[in-house]
Amino acid sequence: MKTINNILFLTILLGIIMIACKKEETNSISDLEKLRNTENISVQMDSAQAINAITMQKVQDVLDLSTLYLSGNKNTEIDTAIYSKIEKYFQKSDSVTFQGLFKELESLKVKKVKVSNINVFKSIKDKDTLDYAKFNVEYIGDKNKPIGNFERSAQYTLVSKAKEKNKEFKFYFIKFYSDAPEKDSTSVGVTR
Repeated sequence: MKTINNILFLTILLGIIMIACKKEETNSISDLEKLRNTENISVQMDSAQAINAITMQKVQDVLDLSTLYLSGNKNTEIDTAIYSKIEKYFQKSDSVTFQGLFKELESLKVKKVKVSNINVFKSIKDKDTLDYAKFNVEYIGDKNKPIGNFERSAQYTLVSKAKEKNKEFKFYFIKFYSDAPEKDSTSVGVTR
């Protein structure tokens, strides 16, 4: 009887081990197979949606790079590389280009920035058409503490690549956080 119990116990134990070790055969498809079998489906956007998406991405990139640059010592090779990367987003950059942006980010001790609600519009000044983007920025400080939400704007331009036949454009900022105030009818000086 003892040997029958041992054989029965051993059979049950082997059955459990085999069930536990048995790999389930599922019809799961690997990520590589999914990539091989997917078709490229193009998403159609009109030009306004494309400009909104591009502008939002560029604004977020400039702000992310700026906070990264300001968190460093500003005198290392990495900081120099980050600064030169920021400069590539601007058509013409000099020492005053980033002054307003850097001053604001430093004074509020911003660590992260989230961009939302972008609105792209054109403004006609004299005979020139100027492209602007208004957007909301949420500043976040140390320990993910929100600092505040602010409405900001930037002027940008799209420069056509003459060599390309497929109408590609290069995106550049002209002014960032530094809108020229509109002149009002009050003259400068003492009024009585």
